[in-house]
Amino acid sequence: MKIGQYNELKVNRSVDFGLYLIDADGQEVLLPKRYVTPEMTVGTMLQVFVYNDSENRPVATTERPHAVVGDFALMRVNAVNQVGAFLDWGLVAKELLVPFREQRVKMQPGRSYIVYIYLDHESHRVVATAKLDKYLNNTLPRYYHRQKVDLLVVQRTELGYKVIVNNLHWGMLYANETYGDINIGERHTGYIKQVRDDGKIDVTMLKIEKMRVDDLSTQILDYLKKHGGSMTLNDKSDPKEILATFNCSKKDFKKALGQLYKEKKVTLGEVVKLA
Repeated sequence: MKIGQYNELKVNRSVDFGLYLIDADGQEVLLPKRYVTPEMTVGTMLQVFVYNDSENRPVATTERPHAVVGDFALMRVNAVNQVGAFLDWGLVAKELLVPFREQRVKMQPGRSYIVYIYLDHESHRVVATAKLDKYLNNTLPRYYHRQKVDLLVVQRTELGYKVIVNNLHWGMLYANETYGDINIGERHTGYIKQVRDDGKIDVTMLKIEKMRVDDLSTQILDYLKKHGGSMTLNDKSDPKEILATFNCSKKDFKKALGQLYKEKKVTLGEVVKLA
């Protein structure tokens, strides 16, 4: 049975104060009566979230927390006492503790912070930390160009946004590579632009087609610079010639030329020239 995670468990027996659920190893956990519905009969399979209560006993709930063990998430501080800060976890009967030693700055009630949720092996309790670095960049970033990834927005910078990529690595999302409003704590779909030699990752939220056209625009400019600033390929050229030279479709080629023209980097005609 996984503490701090969702578990598929079977209803094993009914008692006055709830249901006891059982896992494949024969371990039981209580689902309190307030979560029980008439459809939950002996033998029924349920997906429940399991955590430790205030007395460190495993308990199950059908509620869905804001995040589970292994997740990064933006959470609001409900209260602070002599132990640490207590976050709104999305559970009625349980808040999530951030001990003082796991806070980068002293957390304030009413404010929200990006935290990582983990199972403390000494106390066997689920807790959170705001010290994110030790849980990121622990594996080599093996991404490919234009790979679709999950982004969690962590911090605004002068260049754009610091993001977490696939819950594994730090990444950089530049302001001109976004669309719409971006807020801290939001999750977005992004794409890998490049993994630098030093392991740093640049990502974008621009659509794949836009990335493809941007790449092709750069390729066309490089070609023009290497061929005296001009080329006979244009938007009316044979698709086979375009494919042979730039390994792209005529549609993308025309879009790239149009983009370069709008940016006043080329002039168009029977001969395309650098502006």
